[in-house]
Amino acid sequence: MKTAIVTDSTAYLTLEERQRLNVYMIPLSVNIEGTIYDEEIDITASEFYDRVRGAKEFPKTTQPPIGKFVELYETLAKEYDEIVTIHLSSGISGTFQGAVQASDMVEDVNVYAFDSEVAAYLQGFFVIEAAKKAAEGASGEEIIAHLELLRPTREEYIVVDDLQHLQRGGRLSAAAALIGGLLQVKPVLTFQNKVIVPFEKIRTRKKALRRVEDQLAVAVEKHGALRATVIHGNCEEEAVELMNSLAEKYPTVEFTLSYFGPVIGTHLGEGAMAMGWIKKI
Repeated sequence: MKTAIVTDSTAYLTLEERQRLNVYMIPLSVNIEGTIYDEEIDITASEFYDRVRGAKEFPKTTQPPIGKFVELYETLAKEYDEIVTIHLSSGISGTFQGAVQASDMVEDVNVYAFDSEVAAYLQGFFVIEAAKKAAEGASGEEIIAHLELLRPTREEYIVVDDLQHLQRGGRLSAAAALIGGLLQVKPVLTFQNKVIVPFEKIRTRKKALRRVEDQLAVAVEKHGALRATVIHGNCEEEAVELMNSLAEKYPTVEFTLSYFGPVIGTHLGEGAMAMGWIKKI
């Protein structure tokens, strides 16, 4: 059984990771003042933050056209028996639904679509797990079952500097953004029922990150060994310092540094930080 693994660019797996794991990627796009870029192909994360800083218009993001999925699936059908396609949360993007619609348009290959219900490198963790199973010869059905087993152990917490990005992009209610602005807080956000919601309102960034660490400690106590990621929006030095500090405190946790690329960065803004994890199985 040969099973192909497909994801979208918001998993933010590096090119080296995708090549090593044999993962195929379909990019989302960002529109910066009329110029459209496929993220991870036409523009890097650092280039994006540099260009947006001086832009007069708020960037816009676009999910992949269904035709892109169909084209890739048909190409893969020539070499693979099945396809597992893993995407960012359907609650914040139509990308997953596009993948499902495309799968119904392709013959000669079974396509299994998985809604990660999160985004960024935590989505990437599901992709990595799927790729490892595929390399072992697992079927699409077996890979999906493995991901479903992992899903209840995943958590992700996000600390943003400015809620206006999420509000303008329609990923957070105006009321939640207004409350954050009035109180001058650094809210901790999380994914709940596939959408981004406030987890807790905290006065300072330092305390917010410490609160996220508290959640990590609870997860370590519950699950033992974890795969975790520290994700940053163009604040790598701070993220590295945090990750190194956590790695010393939690030896059973395997940490990976990652970043918010153009599409997710559009909605979180520069300076956003997040941590996420899943159980090692």
